[in-house]
Amino acid sequence: MIQSSTGRLRLLHIDASARLGESGRDKHGSHTRRLGRRFVERWAAVRPQDEVHHLDVGRTPPAPVNEAWIAAAFCPPERRNPAQKAVLAESDSLIAALIQADLIVIGAPMYNFGLPAPLKAWIDNVVRVGVTFGFDRTRPGAPYWPMLPESKRLIILTARGDYGYDPGERLAQMNLVEAGLKVPLAYIGLLESDVIAIEYDEFADTRLAVSIAEAEAAVDQLVDGLAAGVEPVS
Repeated sequence: MIQSSTGRLRLLHIDASARLGESGRDKHGSHTRRLGRRFVERWAAVRPQDEVHHLDVGRTPPAPVNEAWIAAAFCPPERRNPAQKAVLAESDSLIAALIQADLIVIGAPMYNFGLPAPLKAWIDNVVRVGVTFGFDRTRPGAPYWPMLPESKRLIILTARGDYGYDPGERLAQMNLVEAGLKVPLAYIGLLESDVIAIEYDEFADTRLAVSIAEAEAAVDQLVDGLAAGVEPVS
Protein backbone atom coordinates (compact mmCIF):
# COMPACT_ATOMS: atom_id res chain seq x y z
CA MET A 1 0.00 0.00 0.00
CA ILE A 2 1.33 3.42 -0.99
CA GLN A 3 0.30 6.24 1.32
CA SER A 4 -0.18 9.91 0.53
CA SER A 5 -0.66 12.67 3.09
CA THR A 6 -1.16 15.39 0.47
CA GLY A 7 -3.24 13.62 -2.17
CA ARG A 8 -0.22 13.67 -4.48
CA LEU A 9 2.56 11.15 -4.96
CA ARG A 10 6.07 11.62 -6.26
CA LEU A 11 7.55 9.06 -8.66
CA LEU A 12 11.28 8.72 -9.13
CA HIS A 13 11.84 7.20 -12.58
CA ILE A 14 15.40 6.01 -13.22
CA ASP A 15 16.68 4.92 -16.63
CA ALA A 16 19.98 3.06 -16.68
CA SER A 17 20.28 1.63 -20.18
CA ALA A 18 23.29 2.61 -22.28
CA ARG A 19 20.92 2.53 -25.25
CA LEU A 20 19.32 5.97 -25.42
CA GLY A 21 16.48 5.05 -27.78
CA GLU A 22 13.46 2.85 -27.09
CA SER A 23 12.57 -0.48 -28.65
CA GLY A 24 9.53 -0.20 -30.87
CA ARG A 25 10.53 3.36 -31.73
CA ASP A 26 14.24 3.34 -32.45
CA LYS A 27 16.54 0.82 -34.09
CA HIS A 28 18.34 -1.19 -31.40
CA GLY A 29 16.38 0.75 -28.76
CA SER A 30 16.14 -0.12 -25.09
CA HIS A 31 13.43 -2.41 -23.77
CA THR A 32 13.73 -1.02 -20.25
CA ARG A 33 13.31 2.56 -21.47
CA ARG A 34 10.23 1.37 -23.35
CA LEU A 35 8.73 -0.20 -20.22
CA GLY A 36 9.65 2.80 -18.07
CA ARG A 37 7.96 5.23 -20.45
CA ARG A 38 4.86 3.03 -20.57
CA PHE A 39 4.72 2.84 -16.77
CA VAL A 40 5.06 6.61 -16.31
CA GLU A 41 2.62 7.52 -19.08
CA ARG A 42 -0.04 5.14 -17.81
CA TRP A 43 0.46 6.37 -14.25
CA ALA A 44 0.06 9.98 -15.43
CA ALA A 45 -3.16 9.03 -17.23
CA VAL A 46 -4.58 7.45 -14.08
CA ARG A 47 -3.18 9.96 -11.56
CA PRO A 48 -2.36 13.22 -13.39
CA GLN A 49 -1.96 15.07 -10.09
CA ASP A 50 1.23 13.18 -9.25
CA GLU A 51 4.78 14.41 -9.92
CA VAL A 52 7.43 12.48 -11.83
CA HIS A 53 11.15 13.12 -11.41
CA HIS A 54 13.22 11.51 -14.18
CA LEU A 55 16.83 10.54 -13.52
CA ASP A 56 18.76 9.17 -16.49
CA VAL A 57 21.92 7.58 -15.13
CA GLY A 58 22.48 5.81 -18.44
CA ARG A 59 22.91 9.19 -20.11
CA THR A 60 24.55 11.02 -17.20
CA PRO A 61 26.22 8.52 -14.84
CA PRO A 62 26.82 9.49 -11.21
CA ALA A 63 30.45 9.71 -10.17
CA PRO A 64 31.66 6.40 -8.72
CA VAL A 65 32.62 6.23 -5.07
CA ASN A 66 36.31 6.92 -4.48
CA GLU A 67 38.62 7.41 -1.52
CA ALA A 68 37.69 11.08 -1.10
CA TRP A 69 33.98 10.19 -1.08
CA ILE A 70 34.49 7.52 1.57
CA ALA A 71 36.51 9.86 3.79
CA ALA A 72 33.84 12.55 3.50
CA ALA A 73 30.91 10.19 4.09
CA PHE A 74 32.45 8.74 7.25
CA CYS A 75 33.48 12.12 8.59
CA PRO A 76 30.92 13.53 11.10
CA PRO A 77 28.83 16.18 9.25
CA GLU A 78 29.80 18.95 11.65
CA ARG A 79 33.48 18.33 10.92
CA ARG A 80 33.35 18.22 7.11
CA ASN A 81 35.34 20.86 5.32
CA PRO A 82 34.10 22.61 2.14
CA ALA A 83 35.95 20.16 -0.12
CA GLN A 84 34.31 17.18 1.59
CA LYS A 85 30.87 18.78 1.31
CA ALA A 86 31.49 19.33 -2.38
CA VAL A 87 32.49 15.68 -2.83
CA LEU A 88 29.15 14.60 -1.31
CA ALA A 89 27.00 17.15 -3.14
CA GLU A 90 25.91 14.72 -5.87
CA SER A 91 25.17 12.02 -3.32
CA ASP A 92 23.12 14.53 -1.30
CA SER A 93 21.06 15.39 -4.38
CA LEU A 94 20.46 11.76 -5.33
CA ILE A 95 19.45 10.87 -1.77
CA ALA A 96 17.09 13.86 -1.56
CA ALA A 97 15.28 12.68 -4.70
CA LEU A 98 15.02 9.16 -3.27
CA ILE A 99 13.69 10.37 0.10
CA GLN A 100 11.07 12.55 -1.56
CA ALA A 101 9.81 9.71 -3.77
CA ASP A 102 6.90 7.47 -2.87
CA LEU A 103 7.39 5.13 -5.83
CA ILE A 104 10.79 4.31 -7.31
CA VAL A 105 10.66 2.91 -10.86
CA ILE A 106 14.02 1.63 -12.14
CA GLY A 107 14.74 0.50 -15.68
CA ALA A 108 17.57 -1.99 -15.11
CA PRO A 109 18.77 -3.99 -18.12
CA MET A 110 20.88 -7.06 -17.47
CA TYR A 111 24.51 -6.55 -18.46
CA ASN A 112 26.69 -9.64 -18.04
CA PHE A 113 24.15 -11.01 -15.54
CA GLY A 114 24.28 -7.89 -13.33
CA LEU A 115 23.60 -4.17 -13.21
CA PRO A 116 24.87 -1.48 -15.58
CA ALA A 117 27.82 0.33 -13.97
CA PRO A 118 26.01 3.71 -13.76
CA LEU A 119 23.17 2.12 -11.80
CA LYS A 120 25.65 0.53 -9.38
CA ALA A 121 27.22 3.98 -8.98
CA TRP A 122 23.77 5.37 -8.10
CA ILE A 123 23.32 2.65 -5.47
CA ASP A 124 26.72 3.40 -3.96
CA ASN A 125 25.82 7.09 -3.77
CA VAL A 126 22.45 6.58 -2.05
CA VAL A 127 23.38 3.80 0.39
CA ARG A 128 25.18 6.08 2.83
CA VAL A 129 25.92 5.73 6.51
CA GLY A 130 24.12 8.19 8.76
CA VAL A 131 21.78 9.28 5.96
CA THR A 132 19.95 6.26 4.52
CA PHE A 133 21.14 3.67 7.03
CA GLY A 134 22.27 3.94 10.61
CA PHE A 135 25.21 2.24 12.27
CA ASP A 136 26.03 1.95 15.95
CA ARG A 137 28.54 -0.63 17.22
CA THR A 138 27.00 -0.48 20.70
CA ARG A 139 23.43 -1.11 19.53
CA PRO A 140 22.00 -4.41 20.89
CA GLY A 141 21.39 -6.92 18.13
CA ALA A 142 22.07 -5.75 14.60
CA PRO A 143 24.25 -2.61 14.52
CA TYR A 144 22.61 -1.45 11.25
CA TRP A 145 19.09 -0.13 10.56
CA PRO A 146 17.29 1.45 7.59
CA MET A 147 16.57 5.19 7.69
CA LEU A 148 14.31 5.78 4.68
CA PRO A 149 10.71 6.77 5.43
CA GLU A 150 8.27 3.86 5.33
CA SER A 151 5.64 3.10 2.66
CA LYS A 152 7.90 3.50 -0.38
CA ARG A 153 7.72 0.92 -3.14
CA LEU A 154 10.32 -0.26 -5.65
CA ILE A 155 9.47 -1.27 -9.22
CA ILE A 156 12.18 -3.03 -11.26
CA LEU A 157 11.71 -3.09 -15.05
CA THR A 158 14.39 -5.29 -16.56
CA ALA A 159 15.35 -6.93 -19.85
CA ARG A 160 17.43 -10.03 -20.51
CA GLY A 161 19.09 -11.43 -23.61
CA ASP A 162 18.38 -15.05 -22.67
CA TYR A 163 15.40 -16.56 -20.84
CA GLY A 164 14.72 -18.49 -17.67
CA TYR A 165 16.04 -16.08 -15.03
CA ASP A 166 13.01 -16.04 -12.75
CA PRO A 167 13.03 -17.90 -9.40
CA GLY A 168 13.09 -21.67 -9.92
CA GLU A 169 13.99 -21.44 -13.60
CA ARG A 170 17.11 -22.65 -15.44
CA LEU A 171 19.23 -19.50 -15.01
CA ALA A 172 17.84 -18.15 -11.77
CA GLN A 173 21.19 -18.39 -9.98
CA MET A 174 22.76 -16.16 -12.65
CA ASN A 175 20.26 -13.33 -12.24
CA LEU A 176 22.19 -10.71 -10.28
CA VAL A 177 20.01 -7.79 -11.37
CA GLU A 178 17.14 -8.13 -8.92
CA ALA A 179 19.42 -9.08 -6.03
CA GLY A 180 21.74 -6.23 -6.94
CA LEU A 181 18.87 -3.81 -6.45
CA LYS A 182 16.66 -5.46 -3.85
CA VAL A 183 19.38 -6.29 -1.31
CA PRO A 184 21.00 -2.85 -0.93
CA LEU A 185 17.72 -0.96 -1.28
CA ALA A 186 15.95 -3.15 1.29
CA TYR A 187 18.93 -2.47 3.55
CA ILE A 188 18.00 1.23 3.56
CA GLY A 189 14.25 0.64 3.84
CA LEU A 190 12.78 -0.22 0.43
CA LEU A 191 11.15 -3.50 1.40
CA GLU A 192 8.23 -3.67 -1.04
CA SER A 193 9.12 -4.46 -4.66
CA ASP A 194 7.76 -5.74 -7.97
CA VAL A 195 9.68 -7.04 -10.99
CA ILE A 196 8.64 -7.09 -14.65
CA ALA A 197 11.02 -8.52 -17.26
CA ILE A 198 11.40 -8.82 -21.01
CA GLU A 199 13.33 -11.90 -22.14
CA TYR A 200 14.58 -13.48 -25.41
CA ASP A 201 16.20 -10.27 -26.68
CA GLU A 202 19.14 -12.13 -28.25
CA PHE A 203 16.76 -14.44 -30.11
CA ALA A 204 14.82 -11.60 -31.77
CA ASP A 205 11.98 -13.90 -32.80
CA THR A 206 8.33 -14.37 -31.93
CA ARG A 207 9.28 -15.28 -28.36
CA LEU A 208 10.69 -11.78 -27.89
CA ALA A 209 7.53 -10.23 -29.31
CA VAL A 210 5.40 -12.29 -26.93
CA SER A 211 7.61 -11.39 -23.98
CA ILE A 212 7.35 -7.67 -24.79
CA ALA A 213 3.57 -7.88 -25.05
CA GLU A 214 3.33 -9.77 -21.77
CA ALA A 215 5.61 -7.30 -20.00
CA GLU A 216 3.63 -4.32 -21.27
CA ALA A 217 0.39 -5.94 -20.11
CA ALA A 218 2.00 -6.59 -16.73
CA VAL A 219 3.04 -2.92 -16.49
CA ASP A 220 -0.52 -1.81 -17.20
CA GLN A 221 -1.93 -4.20 -14.61
CA LEU A 222 0.63 -3.16 -12.00
CA VAL A 223 0.01 0.57 -12.53
CA ASP A 224 -3.74 0.13 -12.27
CA GLY A 225 -3.45 -1.97 -9.14
CA LEU A 226 -0.99 0.34 -7.39
CA ALA A 227 -2.87 3.50 -8.32
CA ALA A 228 -6.14 2.03 -7.08
CA GLY A 229 -4.47 1.13 -3.79
CA VAL A 230 -3.10 4.59 -2.93
CA GLU A 231 -4.28 5.25 0.61
CA PRO A 232 -4.76 8.79 1.93
CA VAL A 233 -3.24 9.50 5.33
CA SER A 234 -5.36 11.64 7.63
